[in-house]
This record gives sequence, C-alpha cells and structure tokens, in this order.
Amino acid sequence: MATTLEIITSDSLPLQHGFFTRKGGASSGIFAGLNCGAGSSDLAEVVEINRARVAEAMGLPATHLLGVHQVHSADVVTVTDATDARPRADALVTATPGIALSILTADCQPVLFADPKAGVIGAAHAGWRGSVDGVLEATLTAMETLGASRSDITAVIGPCISQRAYEVGPEFFDTFTAEDPGYARFFANGTGDRLLFDLPAFGLHRLRSAGVGHAEWTRHCTYHDPDRFYSYRRTTHAREADYGRLISAIRL
Repeated sequence: MATTLEIITSDSLPLQHGFFTRKGGASSGIFAGLNCGAGSSDLAEVVEINRARVAEAMGLPATHLLGVHQVHSADVVTVTDATDARPRADALVTATPGIALSILTADCQPVLFADPKAGVIGAAHAGWRGSVDGVLEATLTAMETLGASRSDITAVIGPCISQRAYEVGPEFFDTFTAEDPGYARFFANGTGDRLLFDLPAFGLHRLRSAGVGHAEWTRHCTYHDPDRFYSYRRTTHAREADYGRLISAIRL
C-alpha cells in the first residue's frame, strides 16, 4: 500500500502543521487508510504504524507526537516535555520546541492554534459540547499563560462535518438557544422538526468573539468525502461497526 500521506495545510499558519486525511495509512477494512485512533477497534500495531508515519511527516520520533484522552470537555493540558501520559482533556498547548500536539476527530472540529511571535502553539478537539462549554476559549487562555497574545494567535479549523450533513433535533436547538438566543442563527430548517447545525460557523464565531487575530475553516466536510475523511455520522448511517479517526498536528 502507498505510504504517501495527504496533508491539508493553511497558509495562515506559518509553523509546521497538518490536517491529515485518511490517505497513505496501513489500516484496512472499514478503517482503510491512516486511522490514528487508539480508541478504535483497529489493530493496535497498525494504528502505531500510522501514528509513526504522521510523526515522521512532522519531522519527529513517534514518542514526540502527543495527544490526550478526549472526553468532550473544556479541559486543556499544558505540555512541557514528551511524556507518555495521556490525560483526560480535549486540548493541549506548549511553548516547547520539538513536540507535536495532536488531536483526533471524525466529524468534530480539529482546531490548530499558533502565536509564532511568542512561540506558543495549541490544538483542540471541539465538538458541539466542547465548543459550547468553552474549550476554544480555554485553549486561548492557556496559550496566554505561556506568553501568547490573543491578537497574535491564528486559529484554523480543519475538516469537520458541514451544516448540510449535521441534522439535529429540536432539543439540540433548545440547548444552544438557552445559552444565547442569538445562537439560533447557526441553525437552518431541515425536514420536519429537524434542523441543520453549522458547527464550523459556530466555532469561528466563538474564536472571533474571544479575540483571536485570525480564524478560518479549511472548508472540508468529513461526511461528504469518504475517500479522504473518516466520519462518525456517516459510519452510523451506514450501520458500520466502528470508524477511523483523523489526526491533526502542529509543532514548533
């Protein structure tokens, strides 16, 4: 199998980074491609091969590609060295060169942050729950603690589920509008009582409201491009047993 990885990047992020697609991995079957999710039922040794390929692409040993045990929280971990610990959290920040911060997703937003002036980076896993609870803002605050300035931070949202694929029920709408009635603008009418939620637009709103210097979305939808991306929702609709996880990473 070809080992050429497909890496989506943003010209707005001047540091080495990548939103990796599923292409170029060693996994097979429903996981075919670059599945980097140790929490999946894929073969552990194959996931390790995939992660090693990502680390190599980032110019680092596999031990320096760090992640967290994601739990849809607003918790952020500050990393100072390449330890083996994978704490329960949904974002990481560091000012230490030679470490790649990584996030796994399969429809949720992978968000990479950089303040190149201060030499501080961050990575966040932001699904709807984490976004509402403030994981993006918490990442910015943790970066500030390391010396970053919000006005100098660029945040890029990678491939995630787009509005036309994200159908939700009225109770989901109620959860958002209870937080802020203005959040109704992130919903469009679907079929019957169903609504379509714009996750990346909501993420951009939260980032810009928090004062980042620049925020953008790469405009890739995980649901509608099965050749390039894993999707939890697409897997659910197809009644497949499990799904792969995409990896996104950034390093100083």
